[in-house]
Amino acid sequence: MMSIQEIAISHNQKKKLLKSIEDENVIFQDDNGDVVVSVDNYRQFKLDSNASPIEKVLGDDTLDFDSQYFVFS
Repeated sequence: MMSIQEIAISHNQKKKLLKSIEDENVIFQDDNGDVVVSVDNYRQFKLDSNASPIEKVLGDDTLDFDSQYFVFS
């Protein structure tokens, strides 16, 4: 079963997230306008880039890394 953490964010926050991570294996915008993040690929992105752009935009306490996907709506 897929585990998804849904998080409501503002339009400006969505734009910041999409701009901060350009790898479509990590983050993409679906047809509904929601921003979807693969948690495993984001973990690898953080290791490779030594950056935490989602936490920078949303704060450190928001994310549940036991999920497979974050969906920002």
